[in-house]
Amino acid sequence: MKTALIVDDSALVRGKARAIMERLGFACREAADGQQALDICRDYMPTVVLLDWEMPVLNGLDVAVALRAGPDGGPKILFCSRHNDPAHICQALAAGSDEYVMKPFDRDIIEHKLRIVGLAA
Repeated sequence: MKTALIVDDSALVRGKARAIMERLGFACREAADGQQALDICRDYMPTVVLLDWEMPVLNGLDVAVALRAGPDGGPKILFCSRHNDPAHICQALAAGSDEYVMKPFDRDIIEHKLRIVGLAA
């Protein structure tokens, strides 16, 4: 089964993303900050991480870099952020993100991005 880790400091955003991902057939876990995300990934490496940019403790860029530094290169990463300027998108991609999703998002957007990274039909 495909798995997802949803990382966002907003419980509302995590809930919305979880509902979308579960409808798309993913088993989900959640983290409220970047450090929690890395702790979860040590024991449970998901298929994909939906990753917010601005979070307490450790931001999304640092999480992406840490996941890519692992021996297997880590999971697919979809940055999900309110930042929509080219500089932020380039930064996220340079840090190791596979795709970039601008908030607010819906099921169609997430499904499209998952298709791009090879995780949806």
